[in-house]
Amino acid sequence: MLHAPLGIDLTEEQRQICELARSFAESELRPLAKQRDEEEDRFDRAVVDKLGELGFLGMLVPEEYDGLGLDMLTYLYSLVEVAWGDPSVAVSMSVHNSLPTQILLRHGTDEQKERWLKPMARGELLGAFSLSEAGAGSDAAALTSQATRDGDGWILNGSKTWVTNGASADFVLLFARTDTPEERHGSRGIGAFFVPTDAAGYRPSKKERKMGLRGSETVEVALEGLHLGPEHLVGGPDRGFRYALAALEGGRLGIAAQAVGIAKAALEHALDYAEERSQFGSQIRAFQGTQFKLADMAARYEASLAMLERAGRAYSSGDPRSRRLSSAAKLVASEAAVWISRQAVQVFGGYGYSREYPVERLFRDSKVTEIYEGTSEIHRWIIAAQLYKEKDGAL
Repeated sequence: MLHAPLGIDLTEEQRQICELARSFAESELRPLAKQRDEEEDRFDRAVVDKLGELGFLGMLVPEEYDGLGLDMLTYLYSLVEVAWGDPSVAVSMSVHNSLPTQILLRHGTDEQKERWLKPMARGELLGAFSLSEAGAGSDAAALTSQATRDGDGWILNGSKTWVTNGASADFVLLFARTDTPEERHGSRGIGAFFVPTDAAGYRPSKKERKMGLRGSETVEVALEGLHLGPEHLVGGPDRGFRYALAALEGGRLGIAAQAVGIAKAALEHALDYAEERSQFGSQIRAFQGTQFKLADMAARYEASLAMLERAGRAYSSGDPRSRRLSSAAKLVASEAAVWISRQAVQVFGGYGYSREYPVERLFRDSKVTEIYEGTSEIHRWIIAAQLYKEKDGAL
């Protein structure tokens, strides 16, 4: 196994947490990753609950709210190890830690934190996140799901797409329009709602059949006259979109970590196979073509890991370049994961095309890291825009 990213100045406590994540991934995740991929109609809630028991669903939540109160880098390194074990499980860990819990932490009331954030940090409740709609993907502000005032509360109608854990989570942090059809306010007309998945009118429907991450549940959700009390609105009714964008910056780092974990696993499998496989009387690791391929894979893996660390430190310190660096980390790591896993398939040759070998699954799993939490094209646009803001002194 490649040395995990533990050589960077971590405390002994941080190192132990990362080693725990690695041990859990090796003993609990990797042995059943193939099975979770094949049984895509079944969501393995039990393995997510085990993450919760270890405290890994409250890593970024302060101890006063029953979380571990860890720093971003320790969380990211732990997520790399979980993704090394099974990228599908890493998605649940990433979404829960970086999106609903962080929005509640930053913008929730004391009552909301006591009622929902604490049990989420303890791993007793699983959270999901729902922003996208059929007509609102990269242009998320174009969403049309409607939240209409009903006395002190709200009634939600509409439909949401690409909701990770949307049928199996306990709550979904969901975004809907709070302005009216007669008077739209664009991104300023969107609210954030904490929605129980057992509420009347919350209807998970179509489960997506995906190329990869088949062990991760992704569903469409219909909202049909869903009534919520005023306590389910998080923050201001017109500030939900701003909350989402801020949380997604941390979410991008989670996807970057997932991509690094995929790349790490693919590289390790390729190294092992090149040593085991012989052709023309020699191990294929002795062939220059294989050596160059492995060297390029390792270089891209190390570059994506270094970019993840740089962006994680910037995020933690409040560096004004954090948004650009988070996008850069997600862009570099996701494209590296796709390239490295593709090269791993090539090292395996015909066996790499077979589902009997793990690199086939890793290749499929890697692709979505270039798409969700912002496509590569969107992140290139963000990076360029931020560069000009820095150049003009706006940051």
